[in-house]
Amino acid sequence: MSPKPVIPRTLASRDVEDAIGFYLKEDAQQAALAFVDALEDAYVILGQHPAIGTSRYATELQIPGLRSWALPRFPYVIFYIEREDHIDVWRVLHGRRDIPALVEDPDPGDLRTP
Repeated sequence: MSPKPVIPRTLASRDVEDAIGFYLKEDAQQAALAFVDALEDAYVILGQHPAIGTSRYATELQIPGLRSWALPRFPYVIFYIEREDHIDVWRVLHGRRDIPALVEDPDPGDLRTP
C-alpha cells in the first residue's frame, strides 16, 4: 500500500507557523528548524501508518476517526483523521493547551490542496 498524502488544514498550518514564530522569537533558530524537520518526519510516518495515533480524543470529543500523535522531541500533538485518499490534519497543538476547547470539527471547505 502506498503512503497517503498528508494535507494540513488552514488552522493546522497556522498552528505550525505560530510554533515556528515562538521558537524564532525566543532566538532558538535551531529549535525552529528541528521542529520543522520533526513535523515533516511525522507527516511521512502518518502517511505510511495512519493508525499509529491514539483515538483517545475521538471518544472524549465525540469525533469519529479522530487520532492524535505526539510529535517526537517536541511538546506538540498532531490531530488528524485518515480519509480514503489522504490524511486530514486538523490541528498541531501544544500539549499543554486546552485541547478539547481547540479541537472541533472543521469546515469541510477548509481543506488545503497538497
